[in-house]
Amino acid sequence: MPQRVLAGPRAPVQWAAGVVAATFLLLGICGLVPGLTTDYALLKMAGPRSGAELFGVFDVSVLHNVVHLLFGAAGLTLGNTGKGARLFLAAGAGVALALGLYGLFVPQDSTANVLPMDAAGTWLHVGLAAVMAVLALCWRVPEKSTRPGEPVRRKEELASGR
Repeated sequence: MPQRVLAGPRAPVQWAAGVVAATFLLLGICGLVPGLTTDYALLKMAGPRSGAELFGVFDVSVLHNVVHLLFGAAGLTLGNTGKGARLFLAAGAGVALALGLYGLFVPQDSTANVLPMDAAGTWLHVGLAAVMAVLALCWRVPEKSTRPGEPVRRKEELASGR
């Protein structure tokens, strides 16, 4: 059974996944707030060149914000376990890289640009992919403890009987 989000000791990879997930939730919310999203009246459901920009920099749409909210919720859920947290960060890095490449190769005015992706968003996704990949690879996932409530131990400690 997964542990509650803030219960018990958490591995660093779980904290990293939680911070990334919370950031996505915050961005998804901010993208729907007039003032934080400039030209809010131009916000479209989806498609190229929404006209609304998060913080006046990144093109956003309702679909784009919903994707951020869903991704953040998935991260909080998967982050309940070390393996889930690593999966979230690694898969998220792959998705972010795919979106960065999508932004590089799909013309901004194309109807295929449904999220919408502009130059700032494209490079943000490429950078995000790198950060999430490093976070996923940076920390080992601890071994499971043998009893509920027992501290997580490394294989070496279990083998030596400490």
